[in-house]
Amino acid sequence: MHRATPRLRALAALPFALTLAACLLLLALWHDRLPDTLATHFTAEDGGRADGFTGRTAFAVIGLGLLLGLGTGWTVLVRRTVLWGAWATAGLTGAMLVVVVRNNLDVTDPAQVVSPFTDLLPGAVAAAVCAVAGWALTSLVPAAEPEGPGTADGPRLALGASEVAGWSRATGSPPLTALAVLALVAVPAGLLLAPWPAALLALLGLLVGVPGLALARVRVTVDRRGVTVRPSLVPRPRVRVPLDDVVGASVRRLDTAAVLRDFGGWGYRVRPHRTGVVLHTGETLVVRRAGGREFAVTVPDAGTAAALLNTLTDRRGRV
Repeated sequence: MHRATPRLRALAALPFALTLAACLLLLALWHDRLPDTLATHFTAEDGGRADGFTGRTAFAVIGLGLLLGLGTGWTVLVRRTVLWGAWATAGLTGAMLVVVVRNNLDVTDPAQVVSPFTDLLPGAVAAAVCAVAGWALTSLVPAAEPEGPGTADGPRLALGASEVAGWSRATGSPPLTALAVLALVAVPAGLLLAPWPAALLALLGLLVGVPGLALARVRVTVDRRGVTVRPSLVPRPRVRVPLDDVVGASVRRLDTAAVLRDFGGWGYRVRPHRTGVVLHTGETLVVRRAGGREFAVTVPDAGTAAALLNTLTDRRGRV
């Protein structure tokens, strides 16, 4: 797994801190030139004329809150390869906030404010310039070496040459179970409602509820065939990592930040260098595959599973 270093997190937070400071300064300098109500939304059908309005204080709170939220998200989830994205996001957001403020300077009637399509250009330019800056700053962050299983000192089980062993454990996610059940409840409700758009509720319920219920509780098995993850109630669908494809295994404890950073959320996750079945935080079996990719599954007693898998891998190598 690749962890974000403190330096990388600081570089991801920096553009949002600078943008936040600049916006606060401009709001302070221009306070007397801004109306009590600002034009903040514009319609393309009427030449960009204002059709939405926000109080001056509310605009400041919402804009600065947006910067704080985006900055926090990027700081927690940032990767070295996408540092430029944090800078581009900060540049775009800050530029658009400044454009809105500029359009409202010295205005007596916010309804008369016009924001043409060309007002998007400063945001695009700011995003591009900041993206280049973020990309250049990537050189200040050394490439991290992946932490992964398959090390020589990984856990092992003491098995005799003729002994056969297997390990199996069920694990689940109560929140995902509740979400799947609620989605399935929407199916009959959507079918009973009219007109036809209500049927979309039933379709959405099926699309979310069926796979959600299948994934809400799974059984993880380690044996001579490798690692298998399948729904507890039915044999399919399943995910299998064959023993011949296993280099080694280890255990990692995932907290919420690690789940979001490394997998982008809960469920069946597919990332550039790893896949996983992540149903909760806590003990996680991490399997290093022959091609360098990793497979992870959150399951109790992952240490025993990793030890057995490493032992079976060693035995395969001696055959």
